[in-house]
Amino acid sequence: MTGGQRRVWRPDWPCPAPGVLGQQRHGGGDPTFRVHGDEVWRGIRTPDGPASLRVAPRPSEGDVVGEAWGPGASWALETMPAMLGADDDPSGFEAHHHPLVAEAHRRRPHLRFGASHRVFETLVAAVIEQKVTGQEAFAGFRRLVHRFGERAPGPGRDLRLWVQPSAETIRRIPSWEWLGLHIDPARSRALVRAATVADSLDRLGRDDADVKLRILPGIGEWTSAEVRSRAFGDPDAVSFGDYHIAKDVGWAVTGTPYDDDQMREFLEPWRPHRNRVVVLLHGFAGGRPRRGPRMAPRTHLPVR
Repeated sequence: MTGGQRRVWRPDWPCPAPGVLGQQRHGGGDPTFRVHGDEVWRGIRTPDGPASLRVAPRPSEGDVVGEAWGPGASWALETMPAMLGADDDPSGFEAHHHPLVAEAHRRRPHLRFGASHRVFETLVAAVIEQKVTGQEAFAGFRRLVHRFGERAPGPGRDLRLWVQPSAETIRRIPSWEWLGLHIDPARSRALVRAATVADSLDRLGRDDADVKLRILPGIGEWTSAEVRSRAFGDPDAVSFGDYHIAKDVGWAVTGTPYDDDQMREFLEPWRPHRNRVVVLLHGFAGGRPRRGPRMAPRTHLPVR
């Protein structure tokens, strides 16, 4: 592989690069994400244009090698540390408020949230994932990328790595095409409206993102949290309103599912690290047993 740019970065903590980058993945078939052994490849639409980014950890040397191709290569390598959690400071996190959280933290003391710094790109997948099953959401995202995205530059093309469509492209997608992607009008309208202000969204900072995201039609608390968690690595961005999260947290700590209000009350002592607690608990206890009825995929949209 030649013609790319290269960077070697040495984190000051044991950084599980594939696991942190996996926070940006949207299902096992995400066309913008590829895993080859210990290497992770990402197709990214940067402010400077598309990029293929290869991230290869070297545990024996204690560093991470990044290589990037395309117009956005420099940007991708510059932000690689943030993608791997360098901007996430867990020093103020106090796990002792609950023994299960303390034990989970003892087992995963180096948990970090990566920051993609691509708000609109992150928002696209989050809107597609609204109020549908994971199967529907990931399939809709794949269809959108394959239909309107582009192949990633450099060797990413040979790996069948893709880059999401641009905001300009999303603004021009007609209504019947959205239906063919199995993305209903409520979600497609939210995406098209967000695409008209994509440049402003990508200039948001972590502190003002929640308020400004939720001004947009079709963007609520859950979607904002999903975006802030991935785009800014916000460890306090809990996806309240999720079909599973509150139930899983309640099951982990009490053996009985919580609702959102109960989860808010439980997590309050850990502000501004509430989502760190959610991720720690899920990694330690797993999800609750899925014995009840599940949300079924809808079948009324046309097949493409």
